[in-house]
Amino acid sequence: MRRTTYFLLLTIAPVLLFFGCKPKSHLNESSNGNKVTGPKVVIYKTKENYYLHVPVNLSADKKSIVSYPAPSDVFINGEPTLPVKLEDGYLLDQRGIGEGCAFLKWTYYEYNRLNHTPDSNELMKMILESDPLTEMYLCGRKSDFKDIESELNQIIREGNLKNFKRVK
Repeated sequence: MRRTTYFLLLTIAPVLLFFGCKPKSHLNESSNGNKVTGPKVVIYKTKENYYLHVPVNLSADKKSIVSYPAPSDVFINGEPTLPVKLEDGYLLDQRGIGEGCAFLKWTYYEYNRLNHTPDSNELMKMILESDPLTEMYLCGRKSDFKDIESELNQIIREGNLKNFKRVK
């Protein structure tokens, strides 16, 4: 019995390892073979100062919320995921906002202290501004930059935002 068990282990284990494991080069590819290089870089400007307010994403008709964070998601390692302030009033997104972004009355600090995740109806009642953006640019992927903040500031100073996709 022991011989059979060892034989099976010695013959089946290498086969499973060979077919069950992929080389590391596949870890950064999607199922269709395209490279997955990390989060998108989004910079934007707003009509008013919503810097401390939690963003959510609205549907195209702005009548419902399509995505929002849990209160525990607005802090990472004890720090709020506030946008990064760039030159000329631009902000570098850290939350994953989109063109349908809206801001809540709650600040990151207030939202993080909630004892439950609000439902979308409760969140809709807390919207400060449903169309707060004046400009928004998609600037590639974070992996496209070595020092994202300084490189984006240089791009802004040089007036080269036109090289990126403007979505608003």
